[in-house]
Order: sequence, then C-alpha cells, then structure tokens
Amino acid sequence: MRTQHEVLNLGRSFYYAGIELLPGEWRGNPQEIAHQFVGSAYTGPLPLVPMNKKLAGLDFSAMQLLMTEMVEWFIETHLVVSNPMTEKILANFNRVRSVADMASLVGQAPRQLQRTLKQSTGFSPHDLLKVMRVQQTFRQHYLDLYADQSHFIHSFRKVTGFTPGRYTDTFDV
Repeated sequence: MRTQHEVLNLGRSFYYAGIELLPGEWRGNPQEIAHQFVGSAYTGPLPLVPMNKKLAGLDFSAMQLLMTEMVEWFIETHLVVSNPMTEKILANFNRVRSVADMASLVGQAPRQLQRTLKQSTGFSPHDLLKVMRVQQTFRQHYLDLYADQSHFIHSFRKVTGFTPGRYTDTFDV
C-alpha cells in the first residue's frame, strides 16, 4: 500500500503544517495514533476510516469543516485535552524570541520548560521556536529573525520542506 499526501496552499498565514495529536493532549491509547498503521488497514475504535472516506474528493474548505468536527469529537470524548502551557506560548506567539522568553512566559526555568514541553508535546522548546520563527517570517522580514540568508533558507527548508523561493513559486505567494 502506498501512502498518499496532498500539498495545500497555506499562503502567508499558517500555524502548523499537519495535525498531530501529541502525547500531552492525547488521552487515548497511544497505539491508536502511532505511525504503524501506514501500510496496513486501521482496525481501531477511532472514526479514522469513515473520516478518510468522507474527506476523499472534497475541497480544502469542506475538509476543514470535517476535520474541525473530528477534533471537536475528540475534545467531547476527552481523548484530546487542552495544554495551558502551549496555549499560552502560542497566544503570545509574536513576543517569543528565545527559549528564555518562552520559559519566562510560562513561569518556568529553561531546563524545566525543556522537560515539561518535551513530555507534553514531543517538541523541545528550541524545535517549537524554530517552527514559530519560520512562521513569523511570513509577517516580517527574515533578517529581523535570522542572522543571515543562509540560516533562514536552511531553517525554512527544514520546517516547510521547500526553499523560500520554491515555496513562493509553488504556492504563488
């Protein structure tokens, strides 16, 4: 079986490419969301197969509505719970410039933040900061956030899978 994917035009405003149910938020059986299901049919109790069939052939707006309904179902059934720490970091997205800023924002020492964020989301503070910094370049000049063009291009490619030029050409932004 071959896994398929679709490239979506996220334009200049996006928050994260992909939906991940991370350990800190996911309260169900971790095996239900593990990568091992690629290549074999999913037989678990989650409505993943019916959802996949509903999504087939829909445009992005219609997909968004269905995915929102599924996430709401996860919340209603308490399979996904909020994470106040990441909510606070993301709500103050534009004020965070460093891991120290992130730690101060949530009232933790940087080392404590390292442990708690990694445990609750699977991201180190530095990795989350990298994603956030690339996203900020859609709103302001990259030299305000990176030492030089080479550093920016390397980071951008690592987060999006594209060089900035290729991203612009591919998505016409």
